[in-house]
Amino acid sequence: MVDSHCHLAGSEFSQDLEEVISRAKAAGLKGALVILAADSPEELERAAVVVKAWPDVRFAIGIHPHGAHQYQNNPDAVENTVDAAFESEPCVRALGEIGLDYHYNFSTPEVQQVVFQRQIRIARRRRVPIVIHTREAEDDTFRILVEESADDVGGVFHCFTGHQKMAVRALDFGFHISLAGIVTFPKSLELREVAKMVPLDRLLIETDCPYLAPVPHRGKRNEPAHVTYIADIIAEVKGVSADLVASAAHANFTRLFTP
Repeated sequence: MVDSHCHLAGSEFSQDLEEVISRAKAAGLKGALVILAADSPEELERAAVVVKAWPDVRFAIGIHPHGAHQYQNNPDAVENTVDAAFESEPCVRALGEIGLDYHYNFSTPEVQQVVFQRQIRIARRRRVPIVIHTREAEDDTFRILVEESADDVGGVFHCFTGHQKMAVRALDFGFHISLAGIVTFPKSLELREVAKMVPLDRLLIETDCPYLAPVPHRGKRNEPAHVTYIADIIAEVKGVSADLVASAAHANFTRLFTP
């Protein structure tokens, strides 16, 4: 079992990181992909604490679409920021999370697209997969992925909440789909249909902690140990064992992020 997307370097875990990791190991987790903001010195500094406490973690580093506005007047700084962050962290295995988010107005769509494009080019240069965040921006996301030949490096649509047609688009483009705690929510019927149709060899599971805690912990701080609840509900809708879901997701994670 592995958590393919979490934010353990966030301040939310600064007081009890070792206990959180201990619970993750007790739940059977063999590792995790920890997301770091390339433009957050605080997160980059805490990465060393995380990997010391849990040597099996790996990192993804990128500029989130919410922070794209910082590069509006100097897009060349995207490369400088991301490259410097990569060089500072030997355990980085992916570029992310990156993408487009049109739900909030933290950055204009135009600026987000430029920052997204620049980071895909970095991923291709560095030959690392990408971790995609997309919200209410499906068509622009896929357009940019195609234009920038992102299938050369592959990656994952993290915390997937789209419909089945979007899932098919992602799979046809060669990407993986990662499901988070939302799939456990009783009203997430369409997302459970997505879980049912995603092939086991293209599936990842994640917590996105500290956010989106699954049932029965909904509304509380999330943590990697809770990924087991996500595996359980996916197994239920697929009609297979939770062990099979966990082992398949672990194999996919290893192939993508731990060469």
